[in-house]
Amino acid sequence: MTDPAAARPAADYRAALTLLATLFFMWGFITVINNTLLPHLRSVFDLSYTQTTLIESVWFIAYFVASIPSAKLIERVGYQRSLVIGLLVMAAGALGMTLAASLPSYGVTLAMLFVIASGITLLQVAANPYVAVVGPPETASSRLNLVQALNSAGTMFAPLFGAYLILGRSVGGTARSGTVLTSAERLADARSVILPYAIVAVVLVVLAVVIARFPLPAMGSATRRAAKADRRQHSLWRHRNLVFGIPAIFIYLIAEIGVANLFVNFVSQPDIADLTAEQAGRYLTLLWGGMMVGRFAGAAIMQRIPAETLLAAASVGAFIVMMVTVFSTGLVAMWALILVGLFHSIMFPTIFTLGIRGLGPLTEEGSGLLIMAIAGGALVVVQGWLADRYGLQRSFLLTAACELYVLFYALWGARTPAVRA
Repeated sequence: MTDPAAARPAADYRAALTLLATLFFMWGFITVINNTLLPHLRSVFDLSYTQTTLIESVWFIAYFVASIPSAKLIERVGYQRSLVIGLLVMAAGALGMTLAASLPSYGVTLAMLFVIASGITLLQVAANPYVAVVGPPETASSRLNLVQALNSAGTMFAPLFGAYLILGRSVGGTARSGTVLTSAERLADARSVILPYAIVAVVLVVLAVVIARFPLPAMGSATRRAAKADRRQHSLWRHRNLVFGIPAIFIYLIAEIGVANLFVNFVSQPDIADLTAEQAGRYLTLLWGGMMVGRFAGAAIMQRIPAETLLAAASVGAFIVMMVTVFSTGLVAMWALILVGLFHSIMFPTIFTLGIRGLGPLTEEGSGLLIMAIAGGALVVVQGWLADRYGLQRSFLLTAACELYVLFYALWGARTPAVRA
């Protein structure tokens, strides 16, 4: 029997997908503010690379902690209310960041970043599967790559926002690498984040009101959670695409977050580009801009070739440019690191759609597990440790190794006879 929701024309979902694209934009924007926030906090609190990346680890631990509760909340109150709750939780965390900056407090900063990330987790668990299943299964990867391109638009503009309102308004952000700040300068720098996070909080509240009043269409009966009596006939672990997709997301996030979080510190080095943190933050825009371009291009290309094939090609390209980053110097190393954004672009949305393909009534649970795997970003602290011990440039060998697992998933892990269209 045909699912009425699935039978609706694409135009019925156009407005909903456009609105949801704003959510993708906002959580991309807020996540990448961290990339300019981290070098800022490193200067304010005089942190090592390990301590700096630990801040981002707390952010991604929230994905691990909040994913399953998010899936249960969606089951209880529905997708639309869950989206509203997620936005309000993020707004509360953004307001908390203004408190952390006014104190200033390293501990409160960690706690508020955890709150913001928990709200984003709820949005991710709800919005990603929604976009993937509202149209034909064969174009799910293309569709999710398209809206993820708006996520990348947010990540592209965030470094400009952060460079201007955080790094550009602070002594540490405009000074050369190695400059020692006075106590008064550290206090003034800490308070420079109050305005940007206050702006973010207001935008999130407005967006929550809009989502609450918008008539989002149902996902359809084919993806609704199975009744307890029927669940005995279903098992997530029979779907090899999901089983290998969970570590694929986990490992890919180590690569993406490691590159983004250490980019400013890397290109600021004298033997790479010798830039200030503010100048490097502007180049970070090109890294995320490459991800946006790649996702728009990927959405079009996947209309013609299998998602797995494009994912394999992207992983090979990413491996090559990361090896160039590690074994070269100067502008060649900087531009190689920027170029990895283009190859990383399609990885998350493509792995995600391949991972939930064929799950049917288990889609919500599978989505929750895949979003939980975003906690892999917390292991960026391992790269921070490697940078402290062996040097920042050599630490990107970890990123190169991660690209190889994505290649394995594209060539074998995602191609399973257990998947049914």
